[in-house]
Amino acid sequence: MWFFVFAVVYSLRADLFGVKVRKMPAPATAAAAPPAGPADATVPVQAHKPPAAEAGGTATTETVSRIVITSGPKTGLELPLGTEPLTIGRSSESGLVIRDDYTSSHHARLVLWGEVWMIQDLDSTNGTWHGDQRISAPVPITIGVPIRVGATTFELRK
Repeated sequence: MWFFVFAVVYSLRADLFGVKVRKMPAPATAAAAPPAGPADATVPVQAHKPPAAEAGGTATTETVSRIVITSGPKTGLELPLGTEPLTIGRSSESGLVIRDDYTSSHHARLVLWGEVWMIQDLDSTNGTWHGDQRISAPVPITIGVPIRVGATTFELRK
């Protein structure tokens, strides 16, 4: 009987508090960067946009038709995009399920705002990266620029 009681308590604890997600090690480029000065603190993170020549412009409904996973557990997977938001995470409720220790249950969301695709971090533990910038607010996605969620990297393509 005690085994049954402990099994129920353990199951309830896991449901209420979730499973602990390990922190992803910091990228080597972030460790080598000098500390931010007072002038850098006033620049919002979401203001960074890679040049159009580097990537191919902002992703719109006319220019984007699919997501291509370029590295991680599902490398090579191509997922067509519609007009509905796409949630990314470990949860089986997500539109793109990524099962790795560095991805949160509900990690990020791709949202179509008007004609522009945006990426939004959902308060994940390890963050969502657009290019080399960690995002804290929804930002427009640039075609061909890598987006990193946990240990998985993907791009929006035509």
